[in-house]
Amino acid sequence: MNICVIGTGYVGLVAGTCLADMGNNVICIDNNVEKINNLKELNIPIYEPGLEELIKINVAEKRLSFSTNLDKAVKNSTVCFIAVGTPQSEDGSCDLSAVFKTAESIAKSMNGYKVIVDKSTVPVGTADKVAEIIKQHTKYDFDVVSNPEFLKQGAAVDDFLSPDRVIIGADSQKAISIMQEIYSPFMRTANRIILMDVKSAEMTKYTANAFLATKISFINEISNICEKVGADIEMVRVGITTDNRIGKQFLFPGIGYGGSCFPKDVQALISISNQNGCDSSIIKAVHETNKRQRKIFLNKILNFYNSEISGKTFAIWGLAFKPKTNDMREAPAITIINELLKRGAKVKAYDPKAYPTAKEIFGDKIYYAQSSYDALDNVDAMLLMTEWNEFRYPDLDKMKSLMKKYVIFDGRNQYNAQRLKAQGFEYISMGCK
Repeated sequence: MNICVIGTGYVGLVAGTCLADMGNNVICIDNNVEKINNLKELNIPIYEPGLEELIKINVAEKRLSFSTNLDKAVKNSTVCFIAVGTPQSEDGSCDLSAVFKTAESIAKSMNGYKVIVDKSTVPVGTADKVAEIIKQHTKYDFDVVSNPEFLKQGAAVDDFLSPDRVIIGADSQKAISIMQEIYSPFMRTANRIILMDVKSAEMTKYTANAFLATKISFINEISNICEKVGADIEMVRVGITTDNRIGKQFLFPGIGYGGSCFPKDVQALISISNQNGCDSSIIKAVHETNKRQRKIFLNKILNFYNSEISGKTFAIWGLAFKPKTNDMREAPAITIINELLKRGAKVKAYDPKAYPTAKEIFGDKIYYAQSSYDALDNVDAMLLMTEWNEFRYPDLDKMKSLMKKYVIFDGRNQYNAQRLKAQGFEYISMGCK
């Protein structure tokens, strides 16, 4: 099938590449000329395991291409995926201007029946508005489908190629049949396509992310209570997650969630609730708890030094909001580093993949280490912010040979407290005695 994917951000690039890998002819469109030129040269703007290899394979096989020519792409395609950004507005709602502008451009380029697919995360009712815009600018038949993505950064390629579910929100049997044909190669072992109406599909995406964010904020709140009463959150976590009604995922205490989805989608759902006169007190509490968690971690540092950190040097291990990505959107590391710098501290940071993004954020305000151990040279403490695999079992003797003071603030509860203390480290984590 001939498909165009408009928007070459995280969602669009992964979706377009994986659809091409199933034999479709896919053209990825973006109005950023520099980005498209880089993609044509196979310079991939995001880090995602397996993505670069798939792009190279499918470009070589001429199933995948990149262009700024939206008009030609639409004319040559049966299905047009809208995967442009939906940034957060000041009031927490989604800015849909790029979605609506794209819908208008598609309409003006149509030369026959098209299926227009909302792949971007959009509020309930967006598909109706997209349909209204398209009707104003074309005489051709079309259908608008909601097909939300459920990709985990760091595992997005695997998630797309082997999805646990594919949600198709549509009111047209013709559109449903075309979408089922597109996704049938991903369903060889079992049919995991779920059909529903458009508005329910739009709502499902927000509900899923808000629930996962709730689990994170819940365990963090329990973590804070554990500290006060003298309990150990790790023991509590093991005690509750053996109950299969609760499950094990998203119940690790730490410094809170970040990224492009959870913060934005939680606030968008709050905005949707407010606009419709609904109470969203639980979701609001999730958002506030997450923001507070970063302050709690910062206060651990300040309390340890009696608020006197000016002139001290801190090593930061991890800048991305989670492992296996270079994405720093809403990353806790940004908040902590800015607060340290504001108080006169110095920062040496290391991350395996996030340096280009970090340099755009911090410029020359911090030192960018060549390795995790380079970041430790003559520092007063190490702060673990992202649980990359390479940070899990460090050489403690080597760390002691480099650090000025043997202090670790663990924002992800990754290390064994007894082992560190036996080696002479002062160890401060989340939710422990």
